Amino acid sequence: MRNILVAGNWKMNGDTVGNAELVAGIIAGAPDSDRVELLVCPPYPYLGAVVAATAGSKVAVGSQNVSEHEKGAFTGEVAPGMLRDIGCEYAIVGHSERRTLYGESSDDVAAKFKAALDAGLKPVLCVGETLDERQAEKTEAVVDEQLKAVLDLVGVAAFANAVVAYEPVWAIGTGMTATPEQAQDVHAHIRQLFAGHDANVAEGLQILYGGSMKGENAAGLLAKPDIDGGLIGGASLKAPDFLAIANAAAQG
Repeated sequence: MRNILVAGNWKMNGDTVGNAELVAGIIAGAPDSDRVELLVCPPYPYLGAVVAATAGSKVAVGSQNVSEHEKGAFTGEVAPGMLRDIGCEYAIVGHSERRTLYGESSDDVAAKFKAALDAGLKPVLCVGETLDERQAEKTEAVVDEQLKAVLDLVGVAAFANAVVAYEPVWAIGTGMTATPEQAQDVHAHIRQLFAGHDANVAEGLQILYGGSMKGENAAGLLAKPDIDGGLIGGASLKAPDFLAIANAAAQG
């Protein structure tokens, strides 16, 4: 049985004092369940402090992005080896905001995925469609293209050490949420795509839902057989909200 991963993407939010309070609250209220894994992804400047604050706890730390380069003249970038060096375990790659606001292509995302994996990080690969693409019934085609770019570069075996997050772009920060049935349909499609390459990898792959999951809807989403957790945005910025999702996972 796959564990449930509840991952908080803090985006460009937080400060030193607030982060310490948030992490302390999450650690104090974390459910006592071997099936529930917790992950927080703060902005770059706070990664070291959050790694230190979570030491010895069940809360893992990841980055929100990563460079595809190991080192060199890439001003403003952060190498995956640097993240691993300070204690990060995960790196988000291909978030919709990176794709849409910063023009990252699926090939760019694939390169970042490989670099993170090679450095010993566990990539969290984000895929998903816009509202226009969903209305044009292109959801599966869009998700397939985004996944194929990575599969072509690294192969299916690499996903034994990775996570996929399905994030319908139309449901991020809008208050809209895919119904549990809509989300399950896409998650099942993703797992079936991987099963076509390797049934064992497909069965073990954690596929998270990343479209405005919160305490009120978490139980319904997590009850679906192919939804293995959430990539949480707004609800990850307050410990009670984040823990409501974690507790729903523990009770499922």
